[in-house]
Amino acid sequence: MKDSYFVLANGNRIPKLGLGTDDVFFINPPRHSNNKVINKFLNVYNYRILKPYLNSIMTKRFVKAFRAGYRLIDTSAAYNNEKSIGDAIRMSGIPREEFFVTSRCTNHSQFENKVRESFFLSLKKFGLDYLDLYMFHWPVTNYYLDTWKELESLYKEGYIRNLGVANCNIHHLQELLSVCNIKPVINQIEVHPLFTQKKLVGFCKEQGIQVEAYSPLAKNDDRLRRNRVIGTLAEKYGKSRSQIIIRWHIDNGIIPIPRSMHVCRMIQNLDVFDFKLLQDEVEAIDAININSRLRYDPDNCDFTLL
Repeated sequence: MKDSYFVLANGNRIPKLGLGTDDVFFINPPRHSNNKVINKFLNVYNYRILKPYLNSIMTKRFVKAFRAGYRLIDTSAAYNNEKSIGDAIRMSGIPREEFFVTSRCTNHSQFENKVRESFFLSLKKFGLDYLDLYMFHWPVTNYYLDTWKELESLYKEGYIRNLGVANCNIHHLQELLSVCNIKPVINQIEVHPLFTQKKLVGFCKEQGIQVEAYSPLAKNDDRLRRNRVIGTLAEKYGKSRSQIIIRWHIDNGIIPIPRSMHVCRMIQNLDVFDFKLLQDEVEAIDAININSRLRYDPDNCDFTLL
C-alpha cells in the first residue's frame, strides 16, 4: 500500500494501521468454588479442548488478515493468542521481516518481577527470534520504572527492535524520560473522536514518541454512529464511518489499532489508503471531543485487576 508507513524517532518504519487482537477466553469456575471435580474438569476442558479450538479459528483469521495486507499485529501476553499469531505468520507465506509484531508484559509479571521470564515465554509462544515492539501494558505504580530497565536490557541484547509504553500520561512519561537510557518510541493510549487527548498526544509528538490508539473506533459508540459530521464525510468519500475515523487517526499522525474478529471487517478497515481528509475535515472530527474516556484511567485504577 502506498504511503502506509510512519518513521519512528529511531529511524525504523512502522505501518500506519495495525490489527488489534482479542484474548482467548476461558470458562471460569463459579466464584469461591472449592469443588475440585468441577475445577479439574474446567481446567482440562479449557486447555485441552477450548483453547486449541479457539486458537485454530484465530490462526485462520489472522492468515486471511495478513494476506489482505496487515503487517502490524498487536497483542499482549494476557491475551493468550501469541501462538496463533506466530502460526499464522508462518502459514501466511509472507516473509517474517515484513511483519511488525508487538506484545506487552502483564501487570502481574511486573508485580512478581518476572518481566524477563514473561518476555521469553512470549517469544517461545510466537516461535520467533525477536519482537519488533515490546512494551509494558500499564505503568504500574512503583514498578514500571524497574520494568523499563528490564526492557532496556532485552533491547540491548537484540531481542527487541523497538521499545514502547502503554497507557502513560504526561507525568508517567516525564518520570520515565528522566531516568531512562533508551527513550520509548511508542505510547499506546486510548484515543478516539470522543476522547482525543490532544495535550498528551502533543507532548508525545514533542518528545518524538509515536502515538498508537487503542479503542480507536470508541467501541462503536452510538454517539459516533449518529454523528452528522462523520456521516457526511462517509457519504462524501464513499466510505464507512469506521473508515472515516481510521483515516482521521492517520491524518492526525496517530496509528489506530482497531480490533475485530470478523475478517470482512478487518479487510474493510484496511481500505483507507486511497483517500485523505482535508485539514478542516480533520479539525471538524477533532471538535467532536467531549473527553469521554471509555476504558480505564491509568491514574485511577486497580492494576491488580488489569
